[in-house]
Amino acid sequence: MRYTLLDRWVSGAKRQIGVLSVLLLAALAVQAQEYVRPPADLDRLTQELFAEIQSDQVPYEDLYETLLQYYQTPLNLNTATREELRGLLLLSESQITSLLDYRQQRGALLTLYELQIVPGFDVRTIYRVAPFVTAQTAGAGNALRGPFWQRVLKEDNNALFVRYERVLQDRKGYALAPLDSLGHGPTRYLGSPDKLLVRYRVSHTKDFSFGFTAEKDAGEQLVWNPSARRYGADFLSGHLVLQERGRLKTLAVGDYQLQFGQGLLLSSGLQVGKGAETITTLRRSSVGVRPYSSVLESTFFRGAAATYSLTPTVRATAFVSRKRVDANLQFAADSLAEFDEYSSGFLLTGFHRTPNELANRQALRETVAGGNLSYSSRSSNFAAGLTAVDTHFDKAIQRRPELYNQYEFRGRHNLALSAHYSYVRGNVLLFGETARSSSGGLGTVNGVLASVAPTVDVSALMRHYGRNFHTLYGNALSENTRNINESGLYLGVKLRPVARWEVSAYYDQFWFPWLKYQVGAPSRGHDWLVRLTYAPTKTSLLYAQVRTRQKEYDADGNRPLPLPVPTVRRSLLLYYDANPTTTLGLRTRVQGTRYRENEGAWRSGYVLAQDVSVGVSRRLRLTARYALFDADNYDTRQYVFEQDVLYAFSVPALSGQGTRIYGLAEISCTRSLTLWLRLAETSYRHQRTVGSGLEEIGGSRRTEFKAQARYRF
Repeated sequence: MRYTLLDRWVSGAKRQIGVLSVLLLAALAVQAQEYVRPPADLDRLTQELFAEIQSDQVPYEDLYETLLQYYQTPLNLNTATREELRGLLLLSESQITSLLDYRQQRGALLTLYELQIVPGFDVRTIYRVAPFVTAQTAGAGNALRGPFWQRVLKEDNNALFVRYERVLQDRKGYALAPLDSLGHGPTRYLGSPDKLLVRYRVSHTKDFSFGFTAEKDAGEQLVWNPSARRYGADFLSGHLVLQERGRLKTLAVGDYQLQFGQGLLLSSGLQVGKGAETITTLRRSSVGVRPYSSVLESTFFRGAAATYSLTPTVRATAFVSRKRVDANLQFAADSLAEFDEYSSGFLLTGFHRTPNELANRQALRETVAGGNLSYSSRSSNFAAGLTAVDTHFDKAIQRRPELYNQYEFRGRHNLALSAHYSYVRGNVLLFGETARSSSGGLGTVNGVLASVAPTVDVSALMRHYGRNFHTLYGNALSENTRNINESGLYLGVKLRPVARWEVSAYYDQFWFPWLKYQVGAPSRGHDWLVRLTYAPTKTSLLYAQVRTRQKEYDADGNRPLPLPVPTVRRSLLLYYDANPTTTLGLRTRVQGTRYRENEGAWRSGYVLAQDVSVGVSRRLRLTARYALFDADNYDTRQYVFEQDVLYAFSVPALSGQGTRIYGLAEISCTRSLTLWLRLAETSYRHQRTVGSGLEEIGGSRRTEFKAQARYRF
């Protein structure tokens, strides 16, 4: 990148910053002070990244957890690699290249304020990344900060969380029921309606991370029975991760996550999918081994992993994991069957509340081993790698004998191999990954990101996942929830025609060459989105978004042959976020959906929500929402983000007619102790019951209470 007049201006500005810093240091007689990072507004950022929530089964908590990790252990812009900068999901490739060039030619950043003179960094970008990055210039070695045990004890990011949740109304699953003459009764939850969480973690960027988590869901029991692998809380997790020990870059013991290439074989919680951010979140970053501290019970590895630097440009990672997963075991009735005992699939809810759910708990033993060998050029413009993942189950997987399951994974063993690459030249980034599983199925994803002008970014991504391609921990971009039986082309663009205005859009065409659940023939569809964003001030944001998605599903009715018909879902979102004063925040959200099957009648749903956030004092902050919703049926239900206690994520599904309100209080009791209290209630009109099955409530209201305490050591 050339520096001319701007270069000289930048040099002058930097000298001024340097002189000013020296004067301040001399005047204050203290060591260099780091820029005070603003608090992370994760709710606003998450809403900016995601286009529209259409399911409560997507593990948003995993992404939320990742952003929180970046906030608690900020990325040092003076030492971060290209892959680590990509992992932020907030910087374009041209901005990353510009920062690396600036760093190489001008030296380390003295402060985050200096980002203002890095070419390509606008005010909005700086505000978005500021909570998650730092610009530390002092000597860097971990050993210089003292012995390991002292670094742990002195770490600011060292806290214990305790959380309690409960639905206040009585639910059917907790009610006593009469027994029959044989002493049998209807199924009920075995545990109490209380949900409990205890979490401890201490970590420092590129040094260490240690933590453990214990969780009991509502309806589960607190039981100590080692013979049944039950040790109090239903879910227990822990990890110890050490980093930057000479050539040993990472050593993880306990629970961890892996991400390499484009996530075709190994993908952690760093994926957004098709969202309103159409450029920076499209490609994945190979961040390798990461600690796991979430409460999702199926998206991690348990064992050990290590990354070793063979040379300055070559790194090798090896991992092994062994854990038990939930599965529904069955026994073959036919003596000639291929498997005497098998599972029809994995159970991912993580609930163990009833005798049936307990019977499926940890029924299948899974062993995963593999590795990755990666090369990155000294300039970091070119990177490539090979990944191998070998998975073995102690009992066979055999799905239901339906035609749409014909090419699904079957058996006890799967070996998948992949190769990935990325290459940057100028403002163009090429990336991709191709993999093959034991079945012979192929999966490949390849894309390009380019800044064709200072205010125009474009992206394109081709994907093909064979109908017999099996990846058990992959999660590359797709329309399906899994990378199988799909081909597609994604095109994205982002324009900044004038200051403060931004237009982002994508179009995605996809095909499913084989049958799917509820789709009895090959099918196709498309999905497009346009979002217009206006930022009138540094702290306010207004955007409008339209989205249309068309997919095919089997038509209702008793037809002799399946007949997929198009279903159309159109949605509109208006969102305004403003901070009129330093203590007052306002958020207004209007969203609506229209849905139609084939040539049938249109169904509709909408929600109107108003949030108010007030900083009452330095120790107390209150947040509240009032929302009205009206949805014709389940297909037009509305998912809306809600602010929650720290580390929690709330996206309720609103269907029917009614109101939704919640209040949240954050109380800083002392420098060490912080409390969160949250009360939320949904009131339905024209309903005598809420929910179904064991979750059914007699009445028209559902009220949820949540309390959390954080103690910082």
